[in-house]
Amino acid sequence: MNFAGDHHRRADVKPADAVTTAETEDCAPPAPKRSYRNRYAWLGTAASIVIFAVSLGVLWKLSQQVTWAELHAALTAATGEQLGFAFLFVGVSYLFLTCYDALALRQLKIKVPYRTTALASFTSYAVSFTLGFPLLTAGTIRYWIYSKKGLSAAKIAALTVIAGFTFWLGMGVVLGLSLVVEAGQLAALTFTSIRLNQGVGFAALLMVFGYLGWVSLKRRHVRVKGWSLELPGATVSMSQMVVGIGDVCAAAATLYVLLPAGSTIGFTTFVGVYVLAAMLGIASNAPGGLGVFEATILLALSSLPRDQVLGSLLLFRVCYYLVPFVVALAMLGVYEIVRRVRGASPSASSGS
Repeated sequence: MNFAGDHHRRADVKPADAVTTAETEDCAPPAPKRSYRNRYAWLGTAASIVIFAVSLGVLWKLSQQVTWAELHAALTAATGEQLGFAFLFVGVSYLFLTCYDALALRQLKIKVPYRTTALASFTSYAVSFTLGFPLLTAGTIRYWIYSKKGLSAAKIAALTVIAGFTFWLGMGVVLGLSLVVEAGQLAALTFTSIRLNQGVGFAALLMVFGYLGWVSLKRRHVRVKGWSLELPGATVSMSQMVVGIGDVCAAAATLYVLLPAGSTIGFTTFVGVYVLAAMLGIASNAPGGLGVFEATILLALSSLPRDQVLGSLLLFRVCYYLVPFVVALAMLGVYEIVRRVRGASPSASSGS
């Protein structure tokens, strides 16, 4: 997420002390501004807690109207064809996720075998989606795997940031297009107005394509807490956008094929609902948006039988989160066993 030669230095994540003293003094904000930011830093945490608490309350109220018998019937109503398509789209989504790391490595001009990239990307996302705390869980797994290939902690941090850009570029385009194309349908589902949806949709698209134009004019850098990173140019950014769109659509399709039979909601409309639910889940900081995601989907699809939608959501959790999580743990176990066996074989041969 021996490979960092001299020609890679431009893409390195550099600590702030590598900047000249004059630059450091110019960039350093005065003490009052820092204290002002720190004073209101708790607002983001408070907002996340409020979103999570309200969503849990809504989910609890909605679920009270569903009996265990109805939920069991909804879970067992899923056909083999539905489950087959669901796992197919899960595989497509996680395949796109491996491209997140591949594009980041390309931007950093680091060559790593794709099998290593796929292992690090799949396992880090599968574990962090389920356990939450992505900076800790996904970061630890990435470091565990990539450090064996010579990547430093700074390189892995840069890779993580660039992968995040891929995700948000895809989310922005899908959300924008859905709100513009399906403004009327989404207005009825999300209790908003057509003009509001179209305005937000055009704003999202303007931000994405404005960013693409901004990075295409010249090399751009971002500095976060003392680290400087060169942003991908137009070519890589366009690739990121395509990959992000593919990932979001495949993930949404996983839940879409599990919806109750006879559902009349179109896929383009549903994608808008899915992205909105996913973004609220991210804002809540709950692992996998748990509770927040479900409450948003249940409210938006209130015209469908509630027990069947809840059953679809539970199956989605199993297919997209639980099964990949178990597979990822197994892969990490096998990886560590193989690594230790290979590491021990030279010494064993030498001793004999």
